[in-house]
Amino acid sequence: MTPTTLFYIFISILIVSFIIDQVLDALNAKHYNDVIPEVLNDVYDTEEYQKSQDYKKTNYRFSLITASFSIITTLAFFFLDGFAIVDGIARDFSENEIIITLLFFGIIMLGSDIITTPFSYYQTFVIEEKFGFNKTTKKLFIIDKIKGWLMSIVLGGVILALLTWFYQTTENTFWLYAWALIAGFTLFMNLFYSRLIVPLFNKQTPLESGSLRDAISNYAQTVGFNLDKIFVIDGSKRSTKANAYFSGFGSEKRVTLYDTLINDLEEEEIVAVLAHEVGHYKKKHIIFNLATSVLLAGLTLYILSLLISNPLLSQALGVAKPSFHIGLIAFGILYSPISTITGLIMNWFSRKFEYQADDYAKNTYKAQPLITSLKKLSKNSLSNLTPHPAYVFMHYSHPTLLERFKNLSK
Repeated sequence: MTPTTLFYIFISILIVSFIIDQVLDALNAKHYNDVIPEVLNDVYDTEEYQKSQDYKKTNYRFSLITASFSIITTLAFFFLDGFAIVDGIARDFSENEIIITLLFFGIIMLGSDIITTPFSYYQTFVIEEKFGFNKTTKKLFIIDKIKGWLMSIVLGGVILALLTWFYQTTENTFWLYAWALIAGFTLFMNLFYSRLIVPLFNKQTPLESGSLRDAISNYAQTVGFNLDKIFVIDGSKRSTKANAYFSGFGSEKRVTLYDTLINDLEEEEIVAVLAHEVGHYKKKHIIFNLATSVLLAGLTLYILSLLISNPLLSQALGVAKPSFHIGLIAFGILYSPISTITGLIMNWFSRKFEYQADDYAKNTYKAQPLITSLKKLSKNSLSNLTPHPAYVFMHYSHPTLLERFKNLSK
């Protein structure tokens, strides 16, 4: 295979991926005006349904613009030898491969972020603002951006530097050391993300004593679940959308409720949502997802170790000197079809797990308050109640509201 042939394989993968995404988005958009299933008629009134339609159509048009801009700029970067240019800039600053790798990815990530920030700004302050979701101030938007950069520099920089060092010092077996690093980091983040990372962006406070905490504690006791870490996060400072999530395990397990969730739902509905989250823990879904992500990382790194030393990868991207960072870029493109397949499999498991967690909540608490909570959350986020099946198959990590309603109503 020649470098030119491989180059056009890269281009084909990018274009085919773009076309598939756009076809799925178009199919989904055609279902926006479908008749809402009768059992979900109480989610929206006429005015709210029209608002949800407008919101979906606005986001669809905006995503079409952003995706088209992204593929055009990406293809231009490839055809204009962008990787060779950035590689040359990085090598002008240093001869150390670790520093070159950090500078290379730093330049690309900074450039990408600068280009995409106007779209993110428009999404937040025009679209989300128009439909009543946005609570983010311009100052907070900038602070979040700076914090995100700093986290990428510190965490991403350390991991990338170590991966490069492993490759330079161990070569063919570097993937084992890299796997150990990624596995350790994944485990660490699962345990301490809520304690160490979330406070950088949000304020978390223990749920106050009162009827809600008592109701949650009483439920936890009935299912033999030791839960003393219940936190409320100030999600309302960025958006009106609500959420709740379970994190950690062992002594570090905790439930985090968005303040918007507490404001939007009745006490019984909140307990039902929490019962669903407890179901994930009891059914070992968190352990499964953690183990699977670690195994997939190992498989990916092993395949990477087989290909990354091939000079053809660098030559295909217009870079004469083979390097770890150019090999990573090329491999990432080649691996993306496999990544899509593994993503589909993980989404299938995720949807299956959602049914199991719903069943757990139904069997250990009540089905009806979970149903009403799901309807309220769908209404408040202007969710699509009639998505196209192909779009659900490709993108949804949760079953649709209709599917969950049918399951809970059995």
